[in-house]
Amino acid sequence: MGNLLKVLTREIENYPHFFLDFENAQPTDCEREVWNQVNAVLQESESILSDLQAYKGAGQEIRDAIQNPNDITLQEKAWNAVCPLVVRLKRFYEFSLRLEKALQSLLESLTCPPYTPTQHLEREQALAKEFAEILHFTLRFDELKMRNPAIQNDFSYYRRTISRNRINNMHLDIENEVNNEMANRMSLFYAEATPMLKTLSNATTSFVSENKTLPIENTTDCLSTMASVCKVMLETPEYSSRFTSEDTLMFCMRVMVGVIILYDHVHPVGAFCKTSKMDMKGCIKVLKEQPPDSVEGLLNALRFTTKHLNDESTSKQIRTMLQ
Repeated sequence: MGNLLKVLTREIENYPHFFLDFENAQPTDCEREVWNQVNAVLQESESILSDLQAYKGAGQEIRDAIQNPNDITLQEKAWNAVCPLVVRLKRFYEFSLRLEKALQSLLESLTCPPYTPTQHLEREQALAKEFAEILHFTLRFDELKMRNPAIQNDFSYYRRTISRNRINNMHLDIENEVNNEMANRMSLFYAEATPMLKTLSNATTSFVSENKTLPIENTTDCLSTMASVCKVMLETPEYSSRFTSEDTLMFCMRVMVGVIILYDHVHPVGAFCKTSKMDMKGCIKVLKEQPPDSVEGLLNALRFTTKHLNDESTSKQIRTMLQ
């Protein structure tokens, strides 16, 4: 079946098992229109991550300005340092809106009748790869954001300064770029511990509620199948050895964790209960077999950004594995 091959002749515990070539899947004519739309968004993802990684913040300038409220020079210095940073934060936020639309386009393609999610993955491998790339980007973005408290500090200072000036009837040029409504939306976005994941979760939930004729299982089965694909590739040396880059293994791990978290937010009872189509024990086991330094962030994502881990329906064994 092209780049997507069924790798096991039997279904272990009823979980689908596939090998998906994340490195080489190319769009067919049927996929091309959606693939092009999503690819145009993904083209910017590396630049967004580089920009976020280089984000240093204006902590010192802000501290100096707060400690010396009557020093106009220090106030201006802090303001001039913060404004370009807020423009960068706006760019990240606006990218999340484009990513949301891209994800919904992919979900539409990968869940529509008459095909099952499994059949879609067999037929539309390049779209499955783009879906994986969105999840990979999302976890990387949120990891960087969580490690950078300067983002919220800078934005809080910006909003306080704008409010103060509004009281004094002053209009600043930057308000043409980031007006009050935009600032409010950005504030909600950056208040989230994992803002991109929250964006994808909301986008998936909206997709399910807006497509009332489409069974929710079409969407959740798409996610559980993708998790199974990644788990099998990670635990089967015969298949993981096909990848030409070690980065692809990390890619698989991030995607697996991303779809688990997404499933847990979208499915009514989540990913951890016994009736879930996610092989949570198997997925956690695969992560724990990797070097601890490379997977600690992913295990923390499962611990702290899932919705149902602490439900009574979650088995003690799974909780113990994630302690």
